[in-house]
Amino acid sequence: MMVVTSSTIAGKKIVKTFGLVRGNTIRARNIGKDILAGLKNIMGGEIEEYTKLMGEAREQAIDRMLETAESMGANAVVDVRISTSYIMGAASEILVYGTAVLVE
Repeated sequence: MMVVTSSTIAGKKIVKTFGLVRGNTIRARNIGKDILAGLKNIMGGEIEEYTKLMGEAREQAIDRMLETAESMGANAVVDVRISTSYIMGAASEILVYGTAVLVE
């Protein structure tokens, strides 16, 4: 499955548009990671625990979007966007969306 942020794919022709597809997940931090992050905040540097958490959330949301596109008969998703929103103090939503298409 091809996934691109542009509305076209070089060398490919879109022959059918299926429509909007999306995938999302909501992830919450946990106390163990918060303690480690607090220490990193004092010392400075990247907070790897949160980077890993958000990376896993993005991958899960993308996988869910692709499952939906595949079930529609698509072999590509164009105009893909990723959005993050704050849900509550310790949780965020990752939303991935795009247009499912058939290319040849």
